[in-house]
Amino acid sequence: MRFLQRHSICLILAAMTAFHLAGGSAVAQTLTMPERWTKALMYVRPIYNTDTLTVRFMGDVMMHSNQITNARRGASDYDFSSYFSLIEDKIREADLAVANMEFTLAGEPYSGYPCFSAPDTLADYLADCGFDIFLAANNHIFDKGTKGAERTVGIYRRMADERGLMFTGLAGNEEELNSNNPLIFRRKGIKLALLNFTYGTNMGLGSHWPRTNYLSSRQQIISALSESEEEDSDITIVLPHWGTEYVLTHSSGQEETAEWLADNGADIIIGTHPHVIQDFQTLPVCGMDGAKEVPVAYSLGNAVSNMSAKNTQLELMATLKVVREGNGDIRTLPLEFTYLWCSRPGGYNDSYTVIPVADFVGRRHEWKNGWDYDRMMETYRHVSGITGIKDIRQINE
Repeated sequence: MRFLQRHSICLILAAMTAFHLAGGSAVAQTLTMPERWTKALMYVRPIYNTDTLTVRFMGDVMMHSNQITNARRGASDYDFSSYFSLIEDKIREADLAVANMEFTLAGEPYSGYPCFSAPDTLADYLADCGFDIFLAANNHIFDKGTKGAERTVGIYRRMADERGLMFTGLAGNEEELNSNNPLIFRRKGIKLALLNFTYGTNMGLGSHWPRTNYLSSRQQIISALSESEEEDSDITIVLPHWGTEYVLTHSSGQEETAEWLADNGADIIIGTHPHVIQDFQTLPVCGMDGAKEVPVAYSLGNAVSNMSAKNTQLELMATLKVVREGNGDIRTLPLEFTYLWCSRPGGYNDSYTVIPVADFVGRRHEWKNGWDYDRMMETYRHVSGITGIKDIRQINE
């Protein structure tokens, strides 16, 4: 636009000069426009370069007692490096990576279920792997009371200052609540809004702050969705902690909530909490801006945990790709899913390791104990058959 304005002014000045040289009389003048001006007027460049934003979502990162014991290397030294070693490249290559942090950072003594308190170095390790956003609204966030939640949000603040980390779902004061609920930011010219809430907490809130977001506070959710719209967010992603544990299909309550969220502005819904993968659904929505379809991944399962109950070791990584066209239009591509397996010590190796299933088909001989490989494949066939969710890569054995 500035190019056209600048050269339009030049044309006007040239015409005025010609009029003046003709003695002020209205004598027609023939002006020859330079070729570069002609090209500039005929070929307008795009407002943007076409670009794609890639966002990856992981399920529940947990820290059971056996994980703490397995990672301990000294009095206060813990090694979690095996956890995401086989998919770290996928996490790093994403423009944004999101993890659900189902534990507190309440300090020592560290503890697992039922009241989680993980070593601080676990959060730092996740950031080292490439995770950019932590989700903190879950049923375990007040496991260690108000003080535990205060310490957790304090560490997330420190990581935000030092490492550029973002977090949502937990706030220590009004200002923090207003800034991260919803969490609105821009990447690659695309404005995203993330809203994270939980169905409830195992321990009650001991004071007014810190505060998490509850599903029951529908007016608060409406306000957050309205703020996303007022801020002209291109994509609003809702990340609920909900559902029935260990059930592979979503409940009627989840579907009702998903429909309500979609009707009120959610563009994508990705859930956690059931500790197993749940099915996928696309909801049609007719709004003032026209018809759209809202994808709902009801549960991604566990990202890493010590769970060994049926189906709890299989999980999904969801990948969202958002395209910004040259004219500024924004469109989302269909969600992509990658099946992962959380191998426990004695399976693939002596630690906890998240394995991309498609990459390891036919590599049973690499397992420390082949029974873990067999269980991975059996669970994959069972869960994918019930949920209907396909891996972005074809998995054949």
